[in-house]
Amino acid sequence: MFYKTAYNGYAVEFSPFLENRIAVATAQNFGIIGNGRQYVLEFGPQGIREVRSFDTADGLYDCAWSEENENILVSASGDGSIKVWDLSGPPHMNPLRSFQEHTHEVYAVAWNLVRRNCFLSASWDDTIKLWGLDSQMSLRTFAEHTYCIYAVTWNPVHAEVFASASGDNTVKIWDLRQPSSTLTMAAHAYEILAADWNKYNDCVIATGSVDKTVKLWDVRMPAQPLTTLLGHTYAVRRGKG
Repeated sequence: MFYKTAYNGYAVEFSPFLENRIAVATAQNFGIIGNGRQYVLEFGPQGIREVRSFDTADGLYDCAWSEENENILVSASGDGSIKVWDLSGPPHMNPLRSFQEHTHEVYAVAWNLVRRNCFLSASWDDTIKLWGLDSQMSLRTFAEHTYCIYAVTWNPVHAEVFASASGDNTVKIWDLRQPSSTLTMAAHAYEILAADWNKYNDCVIATGSVDKTVKLWDVRMPAQPLTTLLGHTYAVRRGKG
């Protein structure tokens, strides 16, 4: 089965509550210029159907489900905003909220898997921001990367720990209890576009790069990768642990 979206797909995420529901973030003209649309789709005996869709003035690059409310979804927008959608609300009530602090495209969003009441956004303005739906402003800004940030991901076990991947060729490990990053790895020789934790080993992270490789790292022994996976003929833009 398949479903044809009106715009080019950028991200897809399964709902943490409903096993047959996915969110799909899309952008017109491959995200270079144009509008965006956030889809919510469901699989069923008759195929895939659209549950809701939300249009935006700029392309959407990523999306993330709330871990505490099955109807809440956030999208990363090319206009620097983060849109919060409520599937249970009428069209005129959406977006439920629009956070606008980043000064360039927001390329990644990630909801905390353990704490469940906060999420991160990563932007091409070289910053990461921590958000809570109860606050009108970001809770904290992380500004150590020196180029666009393409990925951000929470540790699956430790509520305060997350990783980020950047075009400055580094992956950083962060701990909310610390004033700065706790580890910086020069993981690739070229821009790093993807990073994600191993869901079954909270010390292992996978990275993907413009150099066409995927590398596995143990953050306790960051001097060299556990392994390097070859075979891709183009840049590795997305990966899931």
